[in-house]
Amino acid sequence: MSPDLQRLKASRDRFHAELYDRVLPFWMKNAPDREYGGTFNCLDRDGRIWDTTKHMWLQGRLVWMMSKLYNTTLPDPAVLDVAKLGADFLTQKAYRADNRVYFSLTREGQPKAMQRKIFSECFYSMALAEFARATEDPRLRYEARRMLETVVEYAKDATLVGRPAYPHLPPTSSLAPYMIILNMVDELHEPGETTYDAIAQWCAEGIEKHIKPELELVLEHVGANGELLDSPDGRVVNPGHAIECAWFLMAYAKKKGDKASVQRALKMIDWSFDFGWDSEFGGIYYFLDREGMSPPALEWSMKLWWPHCEAMIAYLMAWRETGEQAHWDKFQMLTDWSFEHFSDPEFGEWFGYLDRRGERTHTYKGAPYKGFFHVPRALYLCDNILTEAVAEMESQAK
Repeated sequence: MSPDLQRLKASRDRFHAELYDRVLPFWMKNAPDREYGGTFNCLDRDGRIWDTTKHMWLQGRLVWMMSKLYNTTLPDPAVLDVAKLGADFLTQKAYRADNRVYFSLTREGQPKAMQRKIFSECFYSMALAEFARATEDPRLRYEARRMLETVVEYAKDATLVGRPAYPHLPPTSSLAPYMIILNMVDELHEPGETTYDAIAQWCAEGIEKHIKPELELVLEHVGANGELLDSPDGRVVNPGHAIECAWFLMAYAKKKGDKASVQRALKMIDWSFDFGWDSEFGGIYYFLDREGMSPPALEWSMKLWWPHCEAMIAYLMAWRETGEQAHWDKFQMLTDWSFEHFSDPEFGEWFGYLDRRGERTHTYKGAPYKGFFHVPRALYLCDNILTEAVAEMESQAK
């Protein structure tokens, strides 16, 4: 049945308490490095540091998330203080003079690794943009925007980040750069601003190449003009990534008033969920092959935290957009499965990695690819959407 006011409030309270009572305190207590600056991201189940390496895209994600909370729902100076630790570390240690951002640094801030990808730069930009809103620092706002424009250049020419271009290989298109830059634009622009409309449109057109209605799938890699590729990379489907891309596209399309793209995004969510849901053990597969072959990635059948976080956001957005019972039911099913399997009732925060049956494979809460981002973002957005729905229902009842 459709949620009544009592059920809506219960769902809202569940997300609110999980974020502010159990997830945020875990990172506030264990992440800050008061000696060398920045924040730790490799944290064990109970918050102990198991590696002092600091990964910069996770540093950026934490700064963005802490700043977002401070700017919108939790104006606590302690939250801004943790964001400042990360922002100072990013600007003083992570940025290189050649417009690149390191992938990881030592605890003290010495370089450890670079990637031939754009994601450290992406989250550097988003972090500084949101932190600049909190501190009203125009220099950081300018730096965030300058880096966005640099990222677009990198996305259009991967040789700028060190990726070789082999002339004997046909040009291809990857979904990730388009979707992350679309999200960056959404985060960096101010209300009523049109500065980045052309970039957003370029992203939306790039995403369109990966949407395949005839297959009812969203593909990670296609030819430069959207052609199907008969290779393992060309057949790979990442359901969680496609669902995340869909809600990015929906948010963009709603602001534009583009109803056709909103409907396309709704279909992307359903296609990806239906293809990716494990009907035997529950949960969303990490990778699948569009033709049912065995994916090369050995972790293909694992259940990771972040696809479930993205799917909760997407189905709650879909329910608010359409009011359809099926969307609410899938949101509720995802919520129940995710809280049961990932949330840690003893120490707080969420586990990240499960095998196909839903059993934990790793106990840590923070790692090189898991930090203070997907879980709190999902809890924050779902809490906000449910709060709006509760207020609307209460208003209608008067």
